[in-house]
Amino acid sequence: MKRVHEREQIIPTYNDILEELKNSPDLNLRELNLEGNTIQIIFLKNLVETEYLHTHIIEYITQLSKEQIHYEYIKENIPIGEVKAVKELNEVASFLINGFAYLFFPSEQKGILLNIADTTERALEKAETESLVYGPKICFTESLSTNIQIIRRNINDHNLCTEEFVVGSRVKQKVRIVYVNDIADMENVQTIRQRLSEIEIDDIMDSSVLAQILDDNSYSFFPQYIMTELPDRFVHSIIKGRIGILVDRSPISIICPSTFFSFFESTEDIYLRWSLSSALRLLRIFAMIFSVFFSSIYVAAVTFHHEIIPSSLLISIGQSRARVPFPPLLETLVLEIMIELLREAGARLPSKVGQTMGIVGGIVLGQAVVQAGLTSNILIIIVSLSALGSFASPSYEMGTALRILRFPMILLAGTWGLIGIIIGVCIVLIHLLKLTSLGRPFLSPLYPLRIEDFKYAFFRLPQHAYKKRATSNRTIDKYRLSWKTQNKEDLDEM
Repeated sequence: MKRVHEREQIIPTYNDILEELKNSPDLNLRELNLEGNTIQIIFLKNLVETEYLHTHIIEYITQLSKEQIHYEYIKENIPIGEVKAVKELNEVASFLINGFAYLFFPSEQKGILLNIADTTERALEKAETESLVYGPKICFTESLSTNIQIIRRNINDHNLCTEEFVVGSRVKQKVRIVYVNDIADMENVQTIRQRLSEIEIDDIMDSSVLAQILDDNSYSFFPQYIMTELPDRFVHSIIKGRIGILVDRSPISIICPSTFFSFFESTEDIYLRWSLSSALRLLRIFAMIFSVFFSSIYVAAVTFHHEIIPSSLLISIGQSRARVPFPPLLETLVLEIMIELLREAGARLPSKVGQTMGIVGGIVLGQAVVQAGLTSNILIIIVSLSALGSFASPSYEMGTALRILRFPMILLAGTWGLIGIIIGVCIVLIHLLKLTSLGRPFLSPLYPLRIEDFKYAFFRLPQHAYKKRATSNRTIDKYRLSWKTQNKEDLDEM
């Protein structure tokens, strides 16, 4: 029986790399002829740190003696933090695109890759999409290494685990999952690992795109994962037993699994006193219900159910709608669409112009449509309050979902009145009952019913009431607080 030998590995040369990169004009070759030995330095300009290239590679090599100028010595002693041995041509090309330099030794037919990437990134700044009164103000950046550094500074626990995946066949994107090993449910961790490893896509532009791919139900307009740019919210969720996902070149992180009620939580709830936090959280939930149903209840009452309106208010509504030529359904839809146009225009314009456009446009258009007899004063108040209610959600995605949900509710109310609203509520509830986040119930702790977790979802209690972590997170370490009652003596009596 013949012995099968492995094919000898062919180390890529400059010409091979140039062909692989389609004759890119950015590919540079620098040859160093030292003591009869030639060393080639291959790199892509504008992607490497020029100072590192000269001081840590070129100057270092030129100062070596003749006996030291060989592959093994330079590989072991060159003052570069990350050094990789070369394996294949496509691997070399991939690392060059990510800012590595390729050291090729023609006489030995060997090469190494050195990380001298120019990591241009913005400084830590104040969060723009999630504003807080209390608590840290910094947000994540587009640098994955900086984001990991922020997390490790906040969680200085040796049980903190980070696992790296590379997603994308054409544009390779680094993805990190972050969790605390002795808290997080390993079944959730394994589910994330499996889903990330099974992704086959050309490119992931942002973490929000990855979240859509990982969704349990891609056809639902309810977000199933929390998206946040606040490190303190991310860290707090990790400590509670959830899993975080970070994507390179994205300032937004993903938190999973999530529940419907976690989208109405804010990290500010932690920093305020429990009584104030409870009141604000209940206010957000009420604002959500108000935003979805207020306009539709108005349409149903004015169209079908005049008897539920007090007589004095019914007279005011009748007088206000006396000049309006449209039915309540069409009137409400036109005004809701107008509000959405103002909101979208204000968001797309530059910040200063957008604020002015939103305020002036709202006042001018509101006054104009009333004077023109296209809508009533009362409906403008109702639609404005509904719009304010959708802003109460700390999550932009959930707020947007609630805005969209208003329109089918208004159509159902204009078609079948309160019965139509009840039908809409039943459809939404059935959908939410079927919805899951990372395989976990989305309506927890209502379904399945876990009364002990209500203090995590609907309100807050004093800190000593949170001895255990939430049951719905299925944590390994279930206890977070050991409260010991101590006898406090008056200092005057000691």
